[in-house]
Amino acid sequence: MKGVNSLKVLIVASEVKPYSQSGGLGDVAGSLPKALKALGVDARVVFPKYGNIPESRLEGITYLDSLTGHLSWRTQGASIYTILPKNPEDVQVYMIENDYYFGRDGYYGFGDDYERFAFFSKISIEFLSRVDFKPDIIHFNDWQTGLGCTYLRDIYRGFTFYENMKSLFTIHNLNYQGVFGRETLWSIGLNDGYFTNGDLEFFGNISLLKAGLIHSDAVSTVSDTYAQEIQTPSYGYGMEGLLRKRGEHDKRLFGILNGIDTEHNNPATDPRLFVNYDINNVIENKRENKRQLQNLLGLPQWDVPMIGVISRLADQKGFDIVSIILEELMAKDLQMVVLGTGEGRYEELFRNFAWRYPEKLSTQITFDDQLAQRIYSGSDIFLMPSIYEPCGLGQMFAMRYGTIPIVRKTGGLADTVQHYNGNTFEGNGFIFEDFVASGLMWAIDQALGYYRTPHWPFIVKNAMSQDFSWNKSAKEYVELYRWLKSEQ
Repeated sequence: MKGVNSLKVLIVASEVKPYSQSGGLGDVAGSLPKALKALGVDARVVFPKYGNIPESRLEGITYLDSLTGHLSWRTQGASIYTILPKNPEDVQVYMIENDYYFGRDGYYGFGDDYERFAFFSKISIEFLSRVDFKPDIIHFNDWQTGLGCTYLRDIYRGFTFYENMKSLFTIHNLNYQGVFGRETLWSIGLNDGYFTNGDLEFFGNISLLKAGLIHSDAVSTVSDTYAQEIQTPSYGYGMEGLLRKRGEHDKRLFGILNGIDTEHNNPATDPRLFVNYDINNVIENKRENKRQLQNLLGLPQWDVPMIGVISRLADQKGFDIVSIILEELMAKDLQMVVLGTGEGRYEELFRNFAWRYPEKLSTQITFDDQLAQRIYSGSDIFLMPSIYEPCGLGQMFAMRYGTIPIVRKTGGLADTVQHYNGNTFEGNGFIFEDFVASGLMWAIDQALGYYRTPHWPFIVKNAMSQDFSWNKSAKEYVELYRWLKSEQ
């Protein structure tokens, strides 16, 4: 792409796979920079050096410099580390170390999260003047980094080094808005004017996500359908008016679908699988993966459809309607495996049904990367009936491994799954529209109805033929970065 080699981008994220991850943000922040680098962009990443990052992930870490961060009256030191690329395709990463803020067991959910991530956002800009990297674009992600857009616009652009840097703010999930009390403005180094002028004010509190929406040079989100949905009251969570202004009026709201790391998630080479396969031997070898998965989980090795669920167990993911149909599902000739953690009511729901139906349902309340891949490869059907889904990666991983998604028509699910048409042999999954249990049951029955027919191999191969790599999406980001850079 013309002009790409001169483009420099810093991606700022609160989690980055494989160093830290609690959800899809970590996947994106870990894989997008690699795709950008493959296109010739000098893309680098910065994230907090959490105390629970495994030592095995820190091989080759190098200390660069230290600086002092100021937030109102509090002064904290920050040490900057880097891990240099070992291979041409690797991306240089930077880590910000401060044990007071990040030497804890966990990433989020602390009473001072507003201060922790204000500090991170500020240092993620300030450290640039101490290292040999001057990006054209700083790409901030989710509410944890929203204040970075404010600091860049209102503080750092006053210095020559930063005056031409532009900011992009990406919403990965609008429902997480970083809402804190008005009184916290002082603690994050801002005055009450940011509340009274409405920039950060949000129903009597302040929102760090709103800081990113208001003060960035452009806003993106992770699928085109979600970019449209969040401009409506049903999906805007109180931000729809602002998002309509940024979208319809300012023309600065963009939807760019996430991709996945197709090299790391390749059924032909993935070492986490029982048996590797490709599109030419998928039917036979998926069956063997299912047999070995059944054996691992203590399920009878029946020749029945296997439904997989790999998810955060939260109401957003549609488990209210799953709970309504679960008894009916257990009466059918199938098996089911659930992997995930989350809300206690859903954990208990699946544990209880696994106890009642030990030959039908295996419940694994944990996070296990290897088991997840074995479920993707050993299941026939993947269930993802979300109320809303900004992009969704699970359905992409599932299709990559030849497992057929059943999804609700929303967000990125609507953009990646097409309902199978038995007349044209087109489609890669099954979709229902209204968020009701009967709609979900209808879609499951559709899938089960095709399972033992000659149609099923067509559906599987259609799913595996999809290109969910970052190639297309990374090019869209490059075009957006170039446009921002060209603005005066």
